[in-house]
Amino acid sequence: MTASQRRPASLTVSDIQRQDFLSGDLRSQGRWSSGGRRLPVKDPASGRVIAEVGTVGVAAVGQAVEAARLAFDGWRQTLAWERGIVLRRWAELIRRHGEDLAILCTSEQGKPLKESRWEVEYAASYLDWYAGEGERAGGEILPAHRPGSMTQILRQPVGVAAAVTPWNCPIAMVTRKAGAALAAGCAMIVKPAPETPLSALALLRLAEEADLPDAVFQVLHGDPKALTQALLAHVDVRAFSFTGSTEIGRLLLREAGAQVKRVSLELGGHAPFIVFDDVPVETAVAGAMTAKFSTSGQDCLAANRIYVQRSIYDAFLDRFAVAIRALEVGSGLDPATDIGPMTVPSVRQKCHRHILDALRKGARLVVGSDIERDDNFVVPTLLADVTHDMLIAGEETFGPVAAVLPFDDESEVLALANATETGLAAYLYTNDMLRVARMTERLEFGMVAVNTAGFTGPPVPFGGWKQAGLGREGGRAGIQEYLETKFIAQQVA
Repeated sequence: MTASQRRPASLTVSDIQRQDFLSGDLRSQGRWSSGGRRLPVKDPASGRVIAEVGTVGVAAVGQAVEAARLAFDGWRQTLAWERGIVLRRWAELIRRHGEDLAILCTSEQGKPLKESRWEVEYAASYLDWYAGEGERAGGEILPAHRPGSMTQILRQPVGVAAAVTPWNCPIAMVTRKAGAALAAGCAMIVKPAPETPLSALALLRLAEEADLPDAVFQVLHGDPKALTQALLAHVDVRAFSFTGSTEIGRLLLREAGAQVKRVSLELGGHAPFIVFDDVPVETAVAGAMTAKFSTSGQDCLAANRIYVQRSIYDAFLDRFAVAIRALEVGSGLDPATDIGPMTVPSVRQKCHRHILDALRKGARLVVGSDIERDDNFVVPTLLADVTHDMLIAGEETFGPVAAVLPFDDESEVLALANATETGLAAYLYTNDMLRVARMTERLEFGMVAVNTAGFTGPPVPFGGWKQAGLGREGGRAGIQEYLETKFIAQQVA
């Protein structure tokens, strides 16, 4: 099939839902037919079914892995700069079809359209980054350690990789994982979240248009538990990447351990947002708004515990409340919307549970209403005087509920901030550079943002400490997840 034959006229919802997995000869095409069962995709804002997408069963996993293994043999021998050309062409096509992709993303995920547009560019930037990083992922010559010997290190692709991606960033989480794997010379099979398959299927169509070889990049849509377990159980899947909850990550790590697979996990967060009294209140509030309410709060980087030094506590709450009340709630396709629906009902239920628990235990409701509403929306909520015996201070909320806690001094807040097993990201607002040095060195998190709420991007080694995950995505470290190290010793004299 040529690029001109593959080129999509559009990437609308109706266009993508008609894209079943194509049947064909496995060895030449790497494609298979859907089993006939179609799963609904719903608009989380209205609950309306917007598409019905064909699925594959467990049997297709074996076919997919076999096709990927055969495709890998050719892809790994493609020169790194040639693989980079394909990845850059894919990125260009993502940008060219950016508005269609953004509408797809908002339609199935719910986030405001302006955030989906940002995600499209973010997704494309990972392909650009890894196109270059693949060219730099070389080995090295070592000084001889024995007379008459020559030693070197090669870094070679691990083989077939599989990725399970989340529903909160259904475009960018695919390219962040697949870009690294493909640049390394691996083949990649992606199983997207069942709530958001349209974005992944659209990326597949654009990958085909970019002339990515058949079966080098594949998408499987179907029963999430069954497909994931089948991928983990397949001996030819050498690397496995997952983004999701810590609870599920622990289970997957246990299963992957049976074959000692290469595993990278990006799991839950419980980010502290620490504000000292030497920063302007308006600066801290602006940062807290971004860190808390991006992706409608459904973000592993979201500020979950906002610690404010007691001397500016009331002033911060006043300004924060004004900013939160100004947020517009509604369908993500409405240009005025700041906060869209929760993508899955369980998030709304958890937000309500956290709010009610906090109020029962003495928290003060500063902003918020309609706690018992039964649609997928959560009104942006501000809880003051939160204490550490409340659920919201110990669990990731993953929604637009801001919990603010006062503190007195540096040692106190450092201990409170580190009192979590999900050390993904932390935010620190202070103009005292000695304090910055002390705090950033001692905060037990994989990423620390100082006086900013925006720090992610392709060069960033994204990942956490403790039970926030294993490995890194992005940066120089990201491609290493898909490379094996081989040492060669040769006697030459």
